[in-house]
Amino acid sequence: MSKIVRTSLFLMVALSLVLAACGAPAEEAPATEVATEVAATEVATEAPTEDPMAAYAPDAVEGDVVTAGSSTVFPLSERMAEEFQNEGFTGNVTVDSIGTGAGFERFCTAGESDISNASRKIKDSEVEACAAIGRTPVEFRVGTDALAVVVSSSNDFVTNLTKEQLGKIYTGEFKTWDQVDASFPAEAILIYSPGADSGTFDYFVEAVVAPLTLNAEGKADTKLGEEAVLGLEGAQFSEDDNVLVQGVEGSPYAIGYFGYAYFVENQGALKALNIEGVEPNQEDVDNGTYPLARPLFIYSDAAIMQEKPQVAAFIYFYLSNVNDNVIDVGYFPAPAADLEASMAAWEAATTK
Repeated sequence: MSKIVRTSLFLMVALSLVLAACGAPAEEAPATEVATEVAATEVATEAPTEDPMAAYAPDAVEGDVVTAGSSTVFPLSERMAEEFQNEGFTGNVTVDSIGTGAGFERFCTAGESDISNASRKIKDSEVEACAAIGRTPVEFRVGTDALAVVVSSSNDFVTNLTKEQLGKIYTGEFKTWDQVDASFPAEAILIYSPGADSGTFDYFVEAVVAPLTLNAEGKADTKLGEEAVLGLEGAQFSEDDNVLVQGVEGSPYAIGYFGYAYFVENQGALKALNIEGVEPNQEDVDNGTYPLARPLFIYSDAAIMQEKPQVAAFIYFYLSNVNDNVIDVGYFPAPAADLEASMAAWEAATTK
């Protein structure tokens, strides 16, 4: 056999062995299987849906938050600030107790705070002051306060007052306890009150005193009411509710008023009076029978919330968690519709 023939046979055998090892070509997968595999791949590679609120998580924002205002709202805002930091916020949250009026001045006139705490609605004059520095206040209802009228726990003669009796005490018409009720001791009434910068003072004057201080037209006049209270000889005034607590508990003949939370903190030393026969408690506040209940607010501004995500995050956290804390602090939840409206206001303020 020639060398050329042997070489050709060798190549033919080798080629047959290679083809045998490879076998028959594989059949194509059905179109449906291919589509399923492609879809699965696409799902696997698709980015997970992001939570739009993740950007407002306490641990997702940084910077400082400055709040100031109502001494009544102070315990609630302080609690929410602590909880916000417990959830991972590493910045500072300042909560200054300076009174509602002073808080609005700092927010609307000086422009030094991010949030204003208030135990009353903002006045038109304060809205105008805000506008002058380019701020538009956004209102958030955060709770309800039952104003507590208190005497010392050593007072064993008074448990209930009418609004009229209370008003006459704070206008100076009743100067001794026996003038309030003949069965009470003939001792001078020692009066304690929040100062004029306090929203608590504003509310008390409007609800209790003004109906007894009528103007020339026979209408309740808050300005005359303020003058009557502030002109009381010997009365003690302070924006610091702790000062009022100490003053009232120091004498069985003293009387004062402040936010319900401060009574709760000091109920061993103080006694809360019923007003018009109604006790300040959750049930009486909810059903509207307690005559000295009022809303509590915080205020901010849309531009502030957009420029400072930490402020928006704190307010969102506040609104989302306030009902888990408000009763423990000593106040009562806001109506559900009002809290929902506050959350809607937050969403509108943060939408660019």
